[in-house]
This record gives sequence, C-alpha cells and structure tokens, in this order.
Amino acid sequence: MAARTDPRPAAAPSARRGPLAGTTVLDLASVGPAARATRLLADYGAEVVKVGPVPAAGGVQIEPPFFAYSGQRGTRRVLVDLKAEGGRQAFLALAARADVVVESFRPGVVDRLGVGYAAVREVNPAVVYCATSGYGQRGPRSGWAGHDLDYLAVGGYLASTGPRADGGPPVPGATVADAAAGGMQAALAITVALAGRAATGEGAYLDVSVADGVLWLMSLAVDEHLATGAEPGPGHDILTGRYACYDAYRAADGRWLAVAAIEHKFFANLCRALGCERWIDHQLDDAAQDGIRADFAAAFAAHPRDHWVAALAGADTCVAPVLAVAEVAADPGFAERGAVIEARHPTRGALRQVAPVLAGMARPPEPVELPDPGTTDTEALLQEAGVDAGTVAAWRAEGVIA
Repeated sequence: MAARTDPRPAAAPSARRGPLAGTTVLDLASVGPAARATRLLADYGAEVVKVGPVPAAGGVQIEPPFFAYSGQRGTRRVLVDLKAEGGRQAFLALAARADVVVESFRPGVVDRLGVGYAAVREVNPAVVYCATSGYGQRGPRSGWAGHDLDYLAVGGYLASTGPRADGGPPVPGATVADAAAGGMQAALAITVALAGRAATGEGAYLDVSVADGVLWLMSLAVDEHLATGAEPGPGHDILTGRYACYDAYRAADGRWLAVAAIEHKFFANLCRALGCERWIDHQLDDAAQDGIRADFAAAFAAHPRDHWVAALAGADTCVAPVLAVAEVAADPGFAERGAVIEARHPTRGALRQVAPVLAGMARPPEPVELPDPGTTDTEALLQEAGVDAGTVAAWRAEGVIA
C-alpha cells in the first residue's frame, strides 16, 4: 500500500526536548543496531528522520512490528528511491541540512547508490556519517552477512557463556550485540563526534563494527588471555560460574534466584541466612564448591522464590529474583522509576511501552502520540530543507519520493 502524506503539521525540531534537541539525524536503517542507535538519539532529543524506499520502485525494507523500537516515537519518515537520480538528489537535499547520517547497508552499497560519505560530505562538510555493519567496512569478514548471534559468536561471548544441555553455546535471551555492541556503540560514537565537531567544526566518518563492539564487551577475558595466556571460558573465574557464590538456584515453586555474592562479607551474610555457616571460610576453595552448591540448592528449595527475595534481597546478600518478561513489565521497582509510559498508536490504539529510561533522557508528555506508519513527512521535510515546491511536485510525479 502506498504511503500517504501526513496532513498534520510535523513536529518541528525545536519541539524536541533533551540534550540533543536541535540535532537532525537521517536514518537509513529500519531494524538492527543502527535502528537501536537512532532510537537512543531520538530519546535524547534528536530529530530522527527514518528514510525508507519508495514501494512502487520495488524497494525492500524490513518493517518492524508496530511496537518495536518504541513504536518509532518522536520520529518522522520519508520515502525516496535512491536508485533514481531524483531520489538521490532528494536525499542529498535532506543530508545537506542534517547533522548525522546513519546507514547499515553492506559495505560499498551506499557509494554505489551515490549517497555515501564522499557524496554527502560534498554537500555537508560538517556531517557526522555513521556506517554501521556487522564486521566493519574493511577486513576479511566485511562481506559476510550476519545477525546478532553471529557477532556474539566471533567476539567470544557465546564460548564464554555456560553451555546448554548438549554442550553447545546458548542462544541469549536478548540481542546483546545489536543493542549494546552495535546500537550503544554507534550512539556513543555519534555523540562524541558531535561534541568534537562543536569544538573543531569538522565532521567525521564512523566505521561501527558490531563484532568490534562484542570484542570490547569481552575485553576483560581477552585482555586476560593476551596478558597471561589463560583461556577464559565457562567456569573459568568468579564471573563465569566457577564458584557457588555466583550462580542461580531454584526455589520451591520452580522459580529462580540469582546469587552474586562476590565480596566475602556478602557471602558470609548469605551463608548465615541459609543456615550454611560451615562454608563461610571456604568461599573460593575449589574443592568445596560442590558441597556449597548442594547445600545452597537444598536451602533455596525449601521456600518459594519470593520468600527468599523478602528475606535476602535487602539483607546485603546480593540475591535477586530471576524475573520473566511479564514480571518485569509489572515490577513495582521499575514502575516507581517511571520505566513504563502510556502511548497511543494511530491504528492500534492505546498501549504501554518502555519509557526513555536511560540517564539524561527527557520523558515526553503522555500519552505519547506515535507516528502513523502509513503516512510520510517527505514533502514537508524537503520543503524545510529548502527544496522548492515545484521540484518536490516533479519528484513525486516521477515516483522517486512518496
């Protein structure tokens, strides 16, 4: 279905709140690490413009579910055919006024389309251009296709995580590579580049590799190997399951508790609370770990999870409940911190979503009005970029914008 032009006035950049208010970001990605990055930038106040292909031109772009990426709250949308000259000109007109361009195509694609860093820099020398890819713009893996699990694999994350029943590495319950190694890395690099530009006036080209980000997440283990020759993996040290003081235990109701009593004083408190005082002086005794685990497991199995949370969580034992997603959504601790916000979707109606929760993000007025995925701001944005109405009309007639 063809996108409709939004008849409502689009939110002006000045209406945004947060430390990045007044910053304009063009986002050529619809999902993945780049989309995670621009979600962060939008929640810090940037004006994010999602750039997608014109449907009539056969453009293919993954459409995320209506709830994903916070329902695209606070963003605007344009559709252009980057394979057509008019579409390329339309994009460059927008890029000439932008502060940041973010793309996540395979290496070399944006240059073939004529919208790579060199082309954008010609019309906007101060641009911060962020190329986000799985393995970076150069190197032996740069041409590889991949997703979150692949990047966690090559960065050592999977091999360092406790194995599943068949001995193989587990599939994590969160897209750690996309969100942290890629999205947060890109957002951090962009904000640092913007800060540098404020001082020097110079833009930047950022080659964000998600796999490099995973390497950084694994740097404690990799640095240990480089310095000592050790081979970290599951059960190697206190953070990867070697000791009973850092593990998960099943309660009487089948639910679980996470125990992370690394410091000895917390471990001693836990032993006393569980009736396991005989282990207090054996926290890091390798020969005692099976015995400690067995006694801890037996103690936790005597009562339901929430009994132990009430008894231990506030008692300096480093014990916390393992919460399911539904429990997280209803958790009073997160609720007290304003972690959930009311929103209104143009076709799905009222819903709730995770609020801008990271430090320094501005909370928007509620309910948040989410954009209609069937409309675009293309004409308004092009006119704001200084393109005359006649040119915009001609591009629309040619089908290179929608």
